Amino acid sequence: IYIDEMGGPGRFPPPERATFRGGRGRPMAYYRAQLDVRRPIDEVFAYLADFSNTHEWDAGIVSATKRGDGPVTMGTQFKVVSRFFGQELPLDYQIVQYDPPSRIVLEAENDNLRFVDTITFEKTARGTRLTYDANLALKGIRYAGDFALHLAFQWIGRRALDGLRTALNTRRAS
Repeated sequence: IYIDEMGGPGRFPPPERATFRGGRGRPMAYYRAQLDVRRPIDEVFAYLADFSNTHEWDAGIVSATKRGDGPVTMGTQFKVVSRFFGQELPLDYQIVQYDPPSRIVLEAENDNLRFVDTITFEKTARGTRLTYDANLALKGIRYAGDFALHLAFQWIGRRALDGLRTALNTRRAS
């Protein structure tokens, strides 16, 4: 079930699991949601591509900053500090695919976890439909905890989606 901002719940195919660069790791925890917003596709893409905005819509993010100067584009990096199971988790995200205004893929990795966030955008008659696929893989022996992690990730994802919906619907036009 996905959340449709314009008219309630609907159905869409099951999520595709991300492929991590170099074939390392296998995502087990994932969250997928669709959201329709009454904003132009270019504006929605620019807002989400700038991952320093995540603290505005994801309550689990303590801080998020863009590294370096210049515009957001392929290779741009972000330092994101997340609160994960009660602990602060610093992550260095990087844009690894950048195709405005239709798709962006960001990856982050540390000693224990690997994240891939894929966001796709589609122009609609009323604005923009975005699909957010978040994949998380545990590394090494921690792999045995994937099922519990998947359940927790669903809760985290729903909370972030609620924040994103609010941020996009109350944001002033750029």
